[in-house]
Amino acid sequence: MEVAAGGIFGLLGPNGAGKSTTIRLIMGILEPDEGKVVLFGTAQGSRALSQRIGYLPEERGLYKKMKVLDHLIFLGETKGIGRADARRRAQAWLERLGLGAWALKKVEDLSKGMQQKVQFAGALLHEPELVILDEPFSGLDPVNAQVMKDIVVEIAASGRTVLFSTHVMEQAERMCDRIAIIARGETVVSGTLAQVKADFGGRHVALGFTHDKSRAEQIFADRSVVARIDDYGAAAELQMAEGADPEQLLAALVREGVGLRRFEVVEPSLHAIFIARVGADADAAAAHAGEAA
Repeated sequence: MEVAAGGIFGLLGPNGAGKSTTIRLIMGILEPDEGKVVLFGTAQGSRALSQRIGYLPEERGLYKKMKVLDHLIFLGETKGIGRADARRRAQAWLERLGLGAWALKKVEDLSKGMQQKVQFAGALLHEPELVILDEPFSGLDPVNAQVMKDIVVEIAASGRTVLFSTHVMEQAERMCDRIAIIARGETVVSGTLAQVKADFGGRHVALGFTHDKSRAEQIFADRSVVARIDDYGAAAELQMAEGADPEQLLAALVREGVGLRRFEVVEPSLHAIFIARVGADADAAAAHAGEAA
């Protein structure tokens, strides 16, 4: 896996795929059994480069009895920032994240979402060149998640690099320039988001239904028309079969009296690509296991 400087790189995969393990290898928390990790052109290890890296782990890593402001000052000092400067930066970040009134409270008095924002501030306090975020929006409500997303985009726009791990495809699709999808510790998709979608191929249709779509089930089951369907209930995304015409599909749905509120030929969503590629990988693994047995 190669992460270019600048922009947002999405490390994607299902639970247990190896995302957090990969990040722990990059951070030097784990040592690789084989291969190597190169950061900023050197293999000397992340610990020697820690002042250039900001890391937000998936797990909470805060001292619960410390006051919030003191904790951020402490984290700043571990990255080589002087106490007065660390205090100034910490106060600015707390205000920006809506935590100014909580500066003198103990960490244990904060909600999980608020603790996540404190940890996020601690990862950014020293203005790192490389920001590594492992499931950064976990446990956040939509408003606070948006605040953090805006900051991540701002960091990337400034020319710095963000490595962003998630299993939520909608987040990655809105934010990432480049992605790698891994499954069982192997890369199954890699490249720019545009290239990944182009390589996936096929013609895709997004559908929205006004009421029960049961009349469409026979049409969707016809593999000469629909190659794959991702059904959300009131909406669906499908991949047309080779040679099938979306206009003929629309005509068939209207003829059957299927109530539509949306019918649009679209590029494939990252979610659809993820399901297709990770699902195919899982099927191949199961088949291999069966042969071995």
